[in-house]
Amino acid sequence: MQQLHAELESLGIISDVHHGHGAALLSVWVDLLVWSDGFHFRWWNGEHSARTGRRKYAAHPAENPATAARRIATRYADLRTTHPEPPLRALSAEAAPL
Repeated sequence: MQQLHAELESLGIISDVHHGHGAALLSVWVDLLVWSDGFHFRWWNGEHSARTGRRKYAAHPAENPATAARRIATRYADLRTTHPEPPLRALSAEAAPL
């Protein structure tokens, strides 16, 4: 997950890594949480099943974090149009560390 985090960072995308209970999570944006079991990265692709109404998920092999990062960056760009940066996040990015 650290490699994916670094790949996203190289694309200018800030994310937070969390580990525990056999899974790793990468929080990227509103409605964009990537999780991994060590073999695959998975995230919601923004679609719902017409039949069940459940969310559809994208998956990518964890052995190729660079390509996964580009796919996630595409989803991130889509979400930024519908969920702009929250004011508090913008303010906290400008604030000097204590």
